[in-house]
Amino acid sequence: MITQSEDLLIFLTVIEQKSFSKAAQQLSIQPAKVSRTISKLEEQLRTTLINRTTRSLHLTEEGKQFLSIIKKGFSYIEFAEQTLLQKDRKPFGRLRVDAASPFIFHQIIPLIEEFKVLYPDIQLELTSHEDYTDLLKNETDIAIRIGKLNNSSMVAANLGKSRLLIVASPQYIRKNGVPKSPNDLNKHTLIGFTNPTSLNDWNLKNQNKITPQILTNNGEIIRQLTLANHRISCLSSFMVNNDIAEGRLVPLLTKSQRKSSPRENVNAVFYKTSAVSTRVRAFIDFIKPRLDL
Repeated sequence: MITQSEDLLIFLTVIEQKSFSKAAQQLSIQPAKVSRTISKLEEQLRTTLINRTTRSLHLTEEGKQFLSIIKKGFSYIEFAEQTLLQKDRKPFGRLRVDAASPFIFHQIIPLIEEFKVLYPDIQLELTSHEDYTDLLKNETDIAIRIGKLNNSSMVAANLGKSRLLIVASPQYIRKNGVPKSPNDLNKHTLIGFTNPTSLNDWNLKNQNKITPQILTNNGEIIRQLTLANHRISCLSSFMVNNDIAEGRLVPLLTKSQRKSSPRENVNAVFYKTSAVSTRVRAFIDFIKPRLDL
């Protein structure tokens, strides 16, 4: 059995457009050809790839598996093409980067202008997920992840460490006093994360997770609450370095914290087979020396 690359392209376009007729329009072919192609694929593979009704279509489990394999195959082809095309020119094309919103706000956005000057042909797309995102499912090229890594199927480029800092505003300290020891935190209202709860480990010696009274899933919301004098929080230094330098926040209990924590690791992760590896490498090599972690 030999499946033509044109047939696979038609299948991919149908899934992307979520419509046989729209796929035909996109590819400038007759709708009947699209229908025949999908039927031919299903006959060759002896399985149903797409469940379709008059109003919608949905991939079967076999269809999802087939789609994932095809995408990887086209990725290899694109990589081979770009390897030759990019020998004598700078990286180009679309690059999708995902990170938690605080990292985008405080670290990526300040670097965008310079990056675009150096790499004008890279179309940068930024997305934000507070939890870990599935790179393949969300078609993401690079994800910036903070903390311990678990997925060994991806390549990790270490960007450095961002120290954990327990902080409060000067106004809050003047009103409520400075905690002298970790036990003193019990006298204060603490701001923490709803998920994952591992982010509520403040890296204190002889003490595990704290119990926050104010909760959110977003680090930038925690920072804003802290700046607005709403108690004490623990945030990565990449978020609060400027606040501390300009006197908006005060670090607390620094001598009571352990010297290192897995939560402090900052990595860029991506799949080794990524067809955009030249763009990935250009982005990582650019941001790593410029980050203020």
